[in-house]
Amino acid sequence: MKLEKVTNQSLPRSRRYHDACGAAHGLDLVGERWALLVIRELMMGPRRFSDLRKDLCGLSANVLTQRLEGLEASGVLQRRKLPPPASVQVYELTDWGYEIEPVFMVLGRWAARSPQHDPTLPISAVSIMQSFKTMFDPARALDAKMRLGFVLGEDRMVVTVADGVIDARRGEVEACDVVVRAPAQVVAAAVYGKVPLEALEALEGEGTMAIEGDQATFARFVDFFHLPAKAG
Repeated sequence: MKLEKVTNQSLPRSRRYHDACGAAHGLDLVGERWALLVIRELMMGPRRFSDLRKDLCGLSANVLTQRLEGLEASGVLQRRKLPPPASVQVYELTDWGYEIEPVFMVLGRWAARSPQHDPTLPISAVSIMQSFKTMFDPARALDAKMRLGFVLGEDRMVVTVADGVIDARRGEVEACDVVVRAPAQVVAAAVYGKVPLEALEALEGEGTMAIEGDQATFARFVDFFHLPAKAG
């Protein structure tokens, strides 16, 4: 049986692995620096170019343009224009693009065991939400049923826990049991660093955490997440 040769036009030949392994081709598609993080930032819905630049610290406009064009050519994401009154161009993952989410979760759990992993580095709003889905321990949640709102700068996220399952997505926070207002990095300090809430609420300036509603709910939520032991 003769196999038909298929070429990938989204990358120069010198930057492809020329290997039939599916993992190798996956790296052809998303292995460029920043590509996976661009995909991560689109995991919770469409984003404008300026939003992506804001949340990907250190990424230049030129490189972001290249990555978006490459991922679009590969069929991972697409461009569209929002209807009025917004009328702005956004980038969003295709249905196939969203299928990469389990890869992020496995990679995140694996990399968190690295002795070199530094959880105190900057983290975006989307990234902290993705980390919740990755690090959630259903055995600790038991019969918990809660709905939490997170106001992370301009981003509004809603996390629900029910029947041992967690979900996180963009949404309005008004109908939540508790609303947490803080920078994403401060939320990470509370959830993964286990910094006492009193200490975070006592901070001044942009690093302050404010909790509206049942603080006991948020305290229990924090216990659902624990970083794994470091690799030997």
